[in-house]
Amino acid sequence: MQQALPAIILLAHGSRDPLWRAPIEAVAAQIPGRMVRCAYLELCAPSLAQAVHQLIAEGAAHITVAPMFLGMGKHAREDLPRLVAQLRTEHPDVQFHVQPAVGEDARVVQLLAHIAAETPTS
Repeated sequence: MQQALPAIILLAHGSRDPLWRAPIEAVAAQIPGRMVRCAYLELCAPSLAQAVHQLIAEGAAHITVAPMFLGMGKHAREDLPRLVAQLRTEHPDVQFHVQPAVGEDARVVQLLAHIAAETPTS
């Protein structure tokens, strides 16, 4: 029997501008040794469901969704739980874990404050 592989989906809002995706994709590139996909709620692909289907096809059975939002807005509070509930129904053999929005993590808040308070060099 094949071992169930863990996977991560970095979920962001989405934009029609392809350059907007670069920071999310840069985060994905910094996660070694795991199956990682970027997914978007709207305006670009792949969607959360599409990313989940890709990962399951590659053998994922444990999927962590990391919302790449600064706060717990409507998308994180309402849309994401609804989407994950639907995915759990469609894929009962897959374990889903949803992390809090990254902006809710004290480490991110501290880093953002540090960056904002830096003295300009020019």
